[in-house]
Amino acid sequence: MSDGWIYLTVAALGVVTVVTRCFFFMFEQELPFPAWADRGLRYAPIAALSAVIIPEIVMRQGALISSLADARIYAATTGAAFYFWRRGQGQAVLGTIVVGMTVYLPLHIGLGW
Repeated sequence: MSDGWIYLTVAALGVVTVVTRCFFFMFEQELPFPAWADRGLRYAPIAALSAVIIPEIVMRQGALISSLADARIYAATTGAAFYFWRRGQGQAVLGTIVVGMTVYLPLHIGLGW
């Protein structure tokens, strides 16, 4: 690849980055946003989190786990139970992490799961 193509590619990527990040600042008045898109975007964070977390819990090296001797299952279950128990109160997220790791570390380090 020649230097000209590399410079052109970097410049094009810079333009795309600036335009996508500044798109909503380019207009003086607010752009109308469809109600269906607004409703759909409410579920985007939980969908993205599920797409990242669930495979980490139920898979190991690209294959489904085959036994229940896996610390991640018990830590995730315990953490989720704690979160739903304390959901309306403060520090629920921090408590979820602490409870999950409290279950995970002894099983993973102590038992080698």
